[in-house]
Amino acid sequence: MTDTRERLEPTRQPSTAELVSQLSEQVSTLVRDELALARVEMTEKGKRAGKGAGLLGGGGVLALYGLGALLFTIGALLALVMPAWLAALIVTVVLFAAAGVAALLGKKQVQQAVPPAPTAAVDSTKRDVQTVKAAVQEGRSA
Repeated sequence: MTDTRERLEPTRQPSTAELVSQLSEQVSTLVRDELALARVEMTEKGKRAGKGAGLLGGGGVLALYGLGALLFTIGALLALVMPAWLAALIVTVVLFAAAGVAALLGKKQVQQAVPPAPTAAVDSTKRDVQTVKAAVQEGRSA
């Protein structure tokens, strides 16, 4: 008997309100799922980045020890041809000179970067505002 009723009554089409309701539910589910996926992906990338940063820092520390060993070796080589105190003094003076040059170059870079405000973007925005103001004024006078 149900088969007869289904044949006699046309299949019911969902109303627009029902379709909109289904659409909003599906969109909100999709957005929630996408946000969850993004959260998982960012967590994994963050862990990988943290491990990479730790390894990079460890490599930097080892390189610093290597540099110290290299400087000691240079001092020991110089000590073969001159007194040890003079060899150590030469290595020390060269290190301080290199540190001074690096500090001056760094200071120059910092001065060029200050102020940290995006001046080009601010200037561009000011020009855009002036252009809009001019267009509005032309529209009023026309």
